This record gives sequence, structure tokens and C-alpha cells, in this order.
Amino acid sequence: MERKRFDGTDSYVATDELKLAVNAAVTLGRPLLIKGEPGTGKTQLAQEVARALGHPLLEWHIKSTTKAQQGLYEYDAVSRLRDSQLGDGRVKDIANYIVKGTLWRAFESDEQSVLLIDEIDKADIEFPNDLLLELDRMEFYVHETREFIKARQRPIVVITSNNEKELPDAFLRRCFFHYIRFPDAGTMASIVDVHYPGLKKSLLKEALEAFYRIREVPGLRKKPSTSELLDWIKLLVAEDIPPEALRSDDAKSTIPPMYGALLKNEQDVHLFEQLVFLHRRAGRPT
Repeated sequence: MERKRFDGTDSYVATDELKLAVNAAVTLGRPLLIKGEPGTGKTQLAQEVARALGHPLLEWHIKSTTKAQQGLYEYDAVSRLRDSQLGDGRVKDIANYIVKGTLWRAFESDEQSVLLIDEIDKADIEFPNDLLLELDRMEFYVHETREFIKARQRPIVVITSNNEKELPDAFLRRCFFHYIRFPDAGTMASIVDVHYPGLKKSLLKEALEAFYRIREVPGLRKKPSTSELLDWIKLLVAEDIPPEALRSDDAKSTIPPMYGALLKNEQDVHLFEQLVFLHRRAGRPT
């Protein structure tokens, strides 16, 4: 039976390089490590891969306190002690107190699943190393019940990182790596068209020019992302903002309407307003 290939979806614009990376990782049976700045569609990629290939999706969203063991299983000793004190008969079987993690559920699935390990760089530096054996062999040992859990079907593993910290070399060697570059104007126009197919071309053109203009402001702590552009365009449409309101002979001296949807911290807002003020002042006749 011919394996399905990922070619993007009607709601996700994937570049040729990204399609190649996904299909290569699936063919090799290696985790796909996706890096890129926030808002470039890394998490959505796993969701769309699952939808396109017709596989169930299991998501493990990593926090700073997340431990690798939690993805395998956790032994609920507290509940077992409480039930023992209450005379509950379930305490005789320790398996009643094993809480399956996301990896366990992916391993026991009868059909191949897509396993998303989201924002792995949020966790402790040892977190990736603690998963090496399990991701390599697709199995792990449950000490409490003395059993091996082996994957019935090797899941398609998608791991995302915002590149906030370096990942261990040993972990990187086991992954197929792809960096999602921020979309250029042409790709971004295609992305916007997916979400707002009836958008006026003139408004799209002016909005994209203003958006990339803001991204190019030097010193921004957080550049606006794709998701923030989509929110901004939604506001422009809702408020019936004309394209002319986004246009200026001197782009650097104009503040776009509702730019608060694009800039999300006070330092960046202040910096942008200050630069606009300086450009306007420099342009005044003496």
C-alpha cells in the first residue's frame, strides 16, 4: 500500500521545503524537529499533518516544570495510600494507579498516530536526553508493573521549538531538522488568502507593506507574527478601514491603525511611536 504524502491542506500553506521535511521524517521514521520564531505555524503543522494523513493526533504541551517521565506514565502513590486506608479492594492491583502519559497512549494506538511534543525548549535541558531511548526504540519499561510497553505502530513525532535554548547534540542527531523561516510577502499573501479569501487586493497589499515595515523596525523585542497579522487584518475588515489609511508617502512617519494588535509589549509600542515621532520631526521644514 502506497504511503500518503503531506502536501499541505486547504487551511495550511506549506512551502516545498516544509513538505519535503515532513515526508522525509515520515519515511525515515525519525522525529521531525521544527524550529522557528513564535507564530510561524509550528504547532498547527502537526495538527494539519494528522488531518491530511488521516491519523489521530496526540498533543503533549511542554511547560518549564514538565518531566520526561510524565510523557510515559505516573504512579499515583497518594491515591493508592488513601484507598488502602479506606479498605478499597483496588489497591491489590498496582496497575489501577498507573496514569498513562501521552507517549504511552501513542504507543498503544492500533493505528499510526501523530504525536506532537510542543515547545520542547521550555523544559529543563535534560528533558530531551531523558527521552532518547524511548524515541529510539519506541518502547519503555514500567517498573511498578514490570512490563515493557512497545509501540504497536511507530507514531509520526513532531517536536517544536521556539529556539529559546540549545538542545543536546545527542538528541539532535536522532531528529530530522527543519527551520521554518518567516514567510516572505508572497507566501504570506497566500496564507492570508486561506483565512480571508474575499479580502480586497488593495487592502492586502497595504496591510502587508505596513506589517513588514513594522517587523523591520530595529530594536523590537517581539516582532509581530503571522497569527498577529491575521488578527490585525480581521480588525481592519471589521472596522472597514480603507487601504488609504495604511498608505503614506513616507512610510516611516505613519502609525497604522490599531497597531496594538501587532505590538504586544509597552517597550515596543514606545519604541515604534518614538521612531515615528522622530521621522515626522526630521521631515518638518526649518
